[in-house]
Amino acid sequence: MKTADHVSGRRYGLDWLRIGAFGFLILYHIGMFFVTWDWHVQTLTPVEWLELPMLALNPWRLALLFLISGIASRALLARLAGSGRFARERSLRLLLPLAAGMALFVAPQPWVELRVQHGYAGGFAHFWTSDYFRFGELDGIVLPTWNHLWFVAYLWAYTMILALLALAPAGARAAAQRLFERGFAGTRLFLLPLLWLFLARILLYPYFEETHALVDDPYGHSVYGFAFFFGVGLAGSQRLWDHIVGSWRPMAAAALAAYLVYAAIYAAYPGDADPSGLAVWAARLARSVQAWAAILALLGAAQLFLHRDGRARRYLTEAVFPYYIAHQTIIVLAGYWLRPLGLGAAAEFAILLAATVAGCALAFEIARRTSWLRPLFGLKPPPSRRRPEPASGACPAAVEAPVGTGQ
Repeated sequence: MKTADHVSGRRYGLDWLRIGAFGFLILYHIGMFFVTWDWHVQTLTPVEWLELPMLALNPWRLALLFLISGIASRALLARLAGSGRFARERSLRLLLPLAAGMALFVAPQPWVELRVQHGYAGGFAHFWTSDYFRFGELDGIVLPTWNHLWFVAYLWAYTMILALLALAPAGARAAAQRLFERGFAGTRLFLLPLLWLFLARILLYPYFEETHALVDDPYGHSVYGFAFFFGVGLAGSQRLWDHIVGSWRPMAAAALAAYLVYAAIYAAYPGDADPSGLAVWAARLARSVQAWAAILALLGAAQLFLHRDGRARRYLTEAVFPYYIAHQTIIVLAGYWLRPLGLGAAAEFAILLAATVAGCALAFEIARRTSWLRPLFGLKPPPSRRRPEPASGACPAAVEAPVGTGQ
């Protein structure tokens, strides 16, 4: 199987994989309305069995997105040919949506959470004007907040580190790339990241659960920072790409087997049941195997079977980041209005899914047609205002297009 050139060529499979990963993320967040795990607003009739299929996504869904973003960032850095320009472009494309999201798009989420879980009596207008911008806590909730947009904050931080690393001499960067390729050659491509994730799970997670607060999240950075910079290195290694493509089947089998073990242990200790020490270690190992094997399997299979372009890919590649920005607020608001109606899980799911897809599509169509809204949703300027780009150059936005030619 011939794959795309390792830095400058378009890997359309990654586009489709990223689109699919964000699609599953939306379904996952809809699922959070129905399970017993803590979330902003939830149904009055939980569906506990839904937690088991959600565990099939939980270990790898976000790490995969950070890894793809690392690949995209490497390609964009190569195209822009300068750390300063790269840092400015990434800051503009990431910090503007983050700031707008915190000020506007995310604000209804903590309002709903306060109404449902803490008895907050004020309407949204009062909350937004009087309480949201307090830069402190209200009933234990830090305001203002970025909630699901933590991904954007972390991605910006990692890209700034990458911009600094790119200032190193070319010889040092080339040596680091060779070391990366040798270090992860052969079975080490699977074993070393697996060991890293397992050690993070046993040494950091019990003491530092994910906070998504950027400055006090050592476990989160050990997973997502690792995935991002692994993607940066992978973008420069055709040899590792070939190995990933060739080994997707055994990796998929390993991911499935690990998931079955992980789900079985989870099901054996429902609710507040305290698992044995051996079960805890087995679950952590199974989760780590599932996470990394699934990522490798998905990367390989996507490149092998989804390496194709088309109008749908181009449309969805541009749409996926605005969908990401809008989706959780839509789910939370729709769930808040649905909750007291007692319609049942099937009807609630159908309404939530329809409302989320329709709301995201509407937000994207409005944003792409409104010049001043485009940067707030992470979109490029309108085509007439863009500077000309080389026809064959890579044009990846690390949260918009994984890698390749201009859209």
